[in-house]
Amino acid sequence: MGKFKVMKPVNEVDVSCVKYKEEDIKAPHLTGFLFKLFVKMLEAPLIGSLIVETLKKNNGMTQIFRNTVIPEEPMFRPVFPSQKPEVDVVLVGEDESPLNRLETALKCLPQYDPSLSFQADSSSSFRYWKIRDYAYAYRSKLTTPSVVAEQIISIIEEFTYDKSPTPFLISFDANEVRKQAEASTHRFEQGHPISILDGVFITIKDDIDCLPHTTTGGTTWLHEERSVEKDSVVVSRLRSCGAILLGKANMHELGMGTSGNNSNYGTTRNPHAPERYTGGSSSGSAAIVASGLCPAALGTDGGGSVRIPASLCGVTGLKTTYGRTDMTGSLCAGGTVEVVSPLASSLEDTLLVQQSTILNGVATQKYAVILGSSSADRLNLNPTPPCLPKLLSHNGGNAIGSLRLGKYTTWFNDVHSSDISDKCEDILKLLSNNHGCQVVEIVVPELEEMRAAHVVSIGSATLCSLTPYCEAGKNPKLSYDTRTSFAIFKSFSASDYIAAQCLRRRLMEYHLDIFKNVDVIVTPTCGMTAPLIPPEAVKNGETNFQVAAYLMRFVVAANLLGFPAISVPVGYDKEGMPIGLQIMGRPWAEATVLALAAAVEELAPVTKKPAIFHDVLNTNRIHEEK
Repeated sequence: MGKFKVMKPVNEVDVSCVKYKEEDIKAPHLTGFLFKLFVKMLEAPLIGSLIVETLKKNNGMTQIFRNTVIPEEPMFRPVFPSQKPEVDVVLVGEDESPLNRLETALKCLPQYDPSLSFQADSSSSFRYWKIRDYAYAYRSKLTTPSVVAEQIISIIEEFTYDKSPTPFLISFDANEVRKQAEASTHRFEQGHPISILDGVFITIKDDIDCLPHTTTGGTTWLHEERSVEKDSVVVSRLRSCGAILLGKANMHELGMGTSGNNSNYGTTRNPHAPERYTGGSSSGSAAIVASGLCPAALGTDGGGSVRIPASLCGVTGLKTTYGRTDMTGSLCAGGTVEVVSPLASSLEDTLLVQQSTILNGVATQKYAVILGSSSADRLNLNPTPPCLPKLLSHNGGNAIGSLRLGKYTTWFNDVHSSDISDKCEDILKLLSNNHGCQVVEIVVPELEEMRAAHVVSIGSATLCSLTPYCEAGKNPKLSYDTRTSFAIFKSFSASDYIAAQCLRRRLMEYHLDIFKNVDVIVTPTCGMTAPLIPPEAVKNGETNFQVAAYLMRFVVAANLLGFPAISVPVGYDKEGMPIGLQIMGRPWAEATVLALAAAVEELAPVTKKPAIFHDVLNTNRIHEEK
């Protein structure tokens, strides 16, 4: 008889005895013909099952799900105990409209100084245009939304599949953009802009509904089977604030990858180095922000899909608490690990976009999260009212000095290059020296089990939503890397899924215990900077589980357990590629996470201009600097 493991209940585990186990992925890296052959073998009835079971056994999943007794009961979605209120914050009314929330958010920001953007000399360091810069330029008649729109349209229409950078957008309608820009320009001419977001260009990931565009999820066929009748809830809120919705951003097909590779529409390239990946799956959203074409974008984050590309592209990416934003009208609306969240070129723009999209009582029951299209799927998670940090000075607010930053050092340092851990460590030292933050050593048990539980959870939900299409013959139309993921997902049994949810509860208990002693957990966002794109992967994709493991090393807990987390840029490695620091907070504690991120942003080194950058508020348009 085989051996099996019996886990102790969490309250009996001595975490001081936990030993960190480095992740050792045993799987082939394949591209080109060999990759296509591998996928064919995976999908073959007998040999496919043998390959998948071997992969799972070699990477510890068989031991975790088939040979382990887990004493905890299952938790099928993140559920949190009552949380203590955040300090030094501004409460946002539960029934306030997005417009009123934006006005409240503006009062929490430092006073706007246009001279920092519009009167800087040529020797000044590079900075991105912010939302308030656009608003100032329009109100001061320095330009109009229509003028900016024409610049953006001319840039986007130059993109082709074979020309770097390949498309930021999957769906783009120049006339629709002109129409929105003309309406915004007219409002400014009449002296009646709707909000600070009026005339600001925002891109929407192609798994979030946004009329008049279809939603493909990065596939070549999903729009033929699924029609878009109206905006998603988050998009409708942006539209009500006057934002100009630029189009549907490129993405890793169906969100089933972390590199951003998409062989259907072309792989979006990293603006800092076009020969490198952006990270995914919100690849186009991150790249279009990093390139300067718009100050903010929406993505979805089910396994780091906002934070990974934000880190690799040198922008800010926020993953909100599970249930904080309404998922209605997105492809992942029925999941238990995903949220719609913003990416932006600055912390303040992240905050502004977040406040225009969070749930409110006007459209739905107060703070109900819509997990499906019907009212029967609604679950009241009883979140705390949303709060905003007081960022009235450029130091992240007044309360961050009391924050305790949890750091699991051996995990923190388990990165591909010490440049990453060193840059993140430098910021922690600055937070301690400049603000008095206390770094507290912690232990995060069972990281291997957490990664496995996440894969089973997100994989099972994805497979459930797409199986009808695959059974109808759509599977061959998927990209090879998506088919690889699906072959693995199909091997998960009902008992595997239940075991994963037992692990979710177990891991929730561990993390809630950690949060009794710290306010946030800090790590690098990713274990590596932007990887090179193999030339042979452009046409047919690739499978590279080792790279995926590095990219996802620190992000999974926020998804499986629903915690808020943010990636904020903290510098560059020796090759000039961006590095992100991740800050993960307690449930519903976005204000604390944002306040600390604001302090990090202020302390971080000077931002470098990406190799591909478009200055759309000035007439000087830059494509690539040699």
